[in-house]
Amino acid sequence: MKSHRVGSTALLLWAVLFPAGAALAQAAAGAEWTTPAGTVQGTRFSSLNQINSGNVAQLREEFQFNTRVVDGFEGAPLVVGSTMYVVSPFPNRLFALDLARGGALKWTFDPRADRFATDKPCCDRVNRGAVFANGKIIYNVMDNTVVAVDAVTGNGVWRTKVGDPRTGQTTTMAPLVVRNNVFIGNSGGEMGVRGFIQALNVDTGAPVWKAFSTGPDADVRIGPRFHPFYAKDRGTNLGSTTWGGDLWLHGGSTVWAWITYDPVSNLLYHGTANPGVWNPDLRPGDNKWSSTVLARNPDTGDAIWAYQFTPHDSWDYDGVNENIVADLPIGGVTRQVNVHFDRNGFAYTMDRTTGQVLVAKAYIFLNWASGVDLATGAPIKNPAKQTHEGVNVKDICPAASGGKDFQPAAFSPRTNLFYVPTNNFCQDYHALKVNLFEGAPFMGVALAFNQGPGGFGGTFMAWNAATGTKAWEILEALPVWSGALATAGDVVFYGTLDRFFKAVDARTGRVLFQTTLDAGIIGQPMTFLGPDGRQRVAIYSGAGGAPPVAVTHTAAIVHVFKLP
Repeated sequence: MKSHRVGSTALLLWAVLFPAGAALAQAAAGAEWTTPAGTVQGTRFSSLNQINSGNVAQLREEFQFNTRVVDGFEGAPLVVGSTMYVVSPFPNRLFALDLARGGALKWTFDPRADRFATDKPCCDRVNRGAVFANGKIIYNVMDNTVVAVDAVTGNGVWRTKVGDPRTGQTTTMAPLVVRNNVFIGNSGGEMGVRGFIQALNVDTGAPVWKAFSTGPDADVRIGPRFHPFYAKDRGTNLGSTTWGGDLWLHGGSTVWAWITYDPVSNLLYHGTANPGVWNPDLRPGDNKWSSTVLARNPDTGDAIWAYQFTPHDSWDYDGVNENIVADLPIGGVTRQVNVHFDRNGFAYTMDRTTGQVLVAKAYIFLNWASGVDLATGAPIKNPAKQTHEGVNVKDICPAASGGKDFQPAAFSPRTNLFYVPTNNFCQDYHALKVNLFEGAPFMGVALAFNQGPGGFGGTFMAWNAATGTKAWEILEALPVWSGALATAGDVVFYGTLDRFFKAVDARTGRVLFQTTLDAGIIGQPMTFLGPDGRQRVAIYSGAGGAPPVAVTHTAAIVHVFKLP
């Protein structure tokens, strides 16, 4: 493994084509970027190669656009034809920029969001992006409204209410579209809400199906088609009987991050968040289906299989991070897999049709468990790091922010490597007694974060998911809270909280380009062809109000780069 230490200064219809017999790893974004991860498989890989390892050092900023909002700028812009679409943090305005005129503003759509929602998010007033389908830009507004906007005129097409912010629920995730359905999920696991994923009709916004993350099988849409691989995930009504009471009604397990889709198996994958109330003694049992990945039929919502990463999650590790759909050579055979870098610090390579864990290795330093038993699928927990009410358990690694948080990894089929932003923090965790009041925080914990071993805040690494090993890593002074982008030019892009936007060699990790932006970066890089046929790369800057460390706090800005 190669290691690098880096210093720091504190309107076309989108389609993905799969010819018969084609390798799934060939899936890539092209001239446009129309879905949150570039592809429904979540690869964040682009087939563009005009910008490559030989010339990326020449990148220069072409234009920037200031949304004049100061909250955290997550997600990535979309590009459809010659228009770029940018969703701001709250109040979640949608901006259309004319790429033929240097990013000039075409129009703005204001969803007129309910400002009551601004007091409810646990972790800043963010939005993780939009999706394009059937001539519409579709995205979530923080007040639990899903809106569809005509991509040409900027007029509203439909709006659907999926919750009430007065209960503590919000919607901040980026939707995904498969055929006629748009999929959304809720946030608010720290507010006593009950998590769900919901399908809406892409043309009308009408509800199609809804599946809760907790509760009886019927509520979770578990039925005769449900066949989890491991015995620990089999049984009747586990979503309600593994809570030691009725706390599943407020059991969190929200679906606030990324959803992916496999066109080959016709399965939709989504993770669920931490179990509601952080005091684990108030919810004895495995607390299913929190901290879990579920595979569903996208047309009916039926659960096909599930795997719980962290049963009885006592550290706020969640299970919401992306599930990247890829084909990998493992043991001399090409396997159809999901690759998932969990907040609990383990990287999972799973058979995506059955949920079997093929590889599970720590990708960062951790001590809450010593490994994952591949025979049972269960983590081998360290009893000394189990949290309990009234006890301040010291030095649990990783911290609640995880080995990585929502910031998504990328996959390159050219290298068969995954590119992963990580955190290096541990925590002291003191569980406390707490009572439930609707719309108020429901946590029951006092936390203290500490830097993990090694004297660095995070890394950006290349990971071999077939073997569970690092190929190379770059040590960063602060946690890496941006996503990654890999391209056919064999360059990988990411950003840092101390304001650097970087491009590195996909095979070696050598830094090929970096520039300093106006604020810390927690957005996701993307790439596209401009109207002149030349490749660009774009990234959001603006770390907002709730990262784990103090960073530059300025407006949320989109930056676009190109070669001279």
